[in-house]
Amino acid sequence: MPQLNPAPWFTVFIVSWLVLLSMMPKVLKHIFNHSPLALEGKTDQKSSWIWPWS
Repeated sequence: MPQLNPAPWFTVFIVSWLVLLSMMPKVLKHIFNHSPLALEGKTDQKSSWIWPWS
C-alpha cells in the first residue's frame, strides 16, 4: 500500500498496541480453573487392559 499516507495508519497501529498492552496485566492475573497444578495430588487408578488375542 505505498500510495496511502502512513501517518494515520501508524497512529492507529500505535494506539491499538497501547490498548492491548494496557489489558495484559488483567489477562495475566486471571486464574484459570483447570490448571495442571490442581491435578498433582491425584493418582489415577487405571486397571490394565487384557488383550484377548495375546
